[in-house]
Amino acid sequence: MPFATAHGWDVRQAIRAHVLASPYAILPVDVARKWHAYRRDRLNRHTDPTPAADPDDWAAWRNELAASRQAVATGTAEPSTHRQITSGSPDPDIEARLATIGSCIPPSVRAELARYRPTRAAREAAVAAGQPDALSVPCRWCHVGQGEPCRSRRLGLDGRARGNAPRTTPHPTRVDLAVAELARQDAA
Repeated sequence: MPFATAHGWDVRQAIRAHVLASPYAILPVDVARKWHAYRRDRLNRHTDPTPAADPDDWAAWRNELAASRQAVATGTAEPSTHRQITSGSPDPDIEARLATIGSCIPPSVRAELARYRPTRAAREAAVAAGQPDALSVPCRWCHVGQGEPCRSRRLGLDGRARGNAPRTTPHPTRVDLAVAELARQDAA
């Protein structure tokens, strides 16, 4: 194991943490456990980037993957946490199609999904009609954040909360707040 790396490992910190946390004398196995935990954490956070080698040359492909994993495990390289499906930027015709549609879900598919997502369909219809989206503001009644549906608290006979089910319609105070917010934005 290295004495220290540029990406977070330092033997002195591992020894110091052991001395502060344990009444027992430090042993080499204590430092080795910390090192293995550090390696395991780094490899768990790492997502293999697409190798530059030709995929048909399986030996070069495998060697490049192994080299990148070894560099991450030993602390000489940072973990690549981004899920890399493809290399490069999206195809230009896909960007143009998204610009014309406005969403990655085509309108015909969105219409089919409306019967399975009635709350979302109602929100989209309200916004399309020029009405305010009630979920664009936080609710002062049930204290949910922006974008979350309102909740209905059910109380038991002892006065304690027994349930917190999502509502299909927002609270009236939230709708009023959304109307006020839309009017404020139109005035500005």
